[in-house]
Amino acid sequence: MDIFTLATSSQDAAAAAGAVAALISILLITVVVMIAISVLICLLIYLPYKEVPVEHQRMTPGMVFLLLIPLFNIIWNFIVFQRIPESFQSYFNAQGRSDMGDCGRSVGMWYAICGVASLIPCVQYIAAPAALVLFIIFLVKIWGYKGQLAVTDQSVPPPAPTA
Repeated sequence: MDIFTLATSSQDAAAAAGAVAALISILLITVVVMIAISVLICLLIYLPYKEVPVEHQRMTPGMVFLLLIPLFNIIWNFIVFQRIPESFQSYFNAQGRSDMGDCGRSVGMWYAICGVASLIPCVQYIAAPAALVLFIIFLVKIWGYKGQLAVTDQSVPPPAPTA
């Protein structure tokens, strides 16, 4: 073996190692970004839900973060996206407000259904964008209801002091 052959083979090995390192780096960055997006999504659901008074909550707010568990989140979507609207609806009904409708329950159910349907090949091209739109609508609704919680709390007069 001459020096040229050794230099060429070591350059090829270095190039291959560099390509593998770059691929692993891209993969790790992608995973970190996906986890960060998932945590952000859970926070966007958790923050308005934790404002619902405890006696009206259908589940503890921290259970929203169970959506971070892969595969389990497929089933958990059906629970979370039904219990959160039920909690808001319970609160508003207790306040005598019936003008809120189902508080996003039907949107949450359709989001969960589209989430499952997006796992099916070919159907995913319609179901995944629909799920995204439904999720955004759901978030807008619950954040709006969070604002209504504050308005409703301010309109209720404080209890009279006892002597």
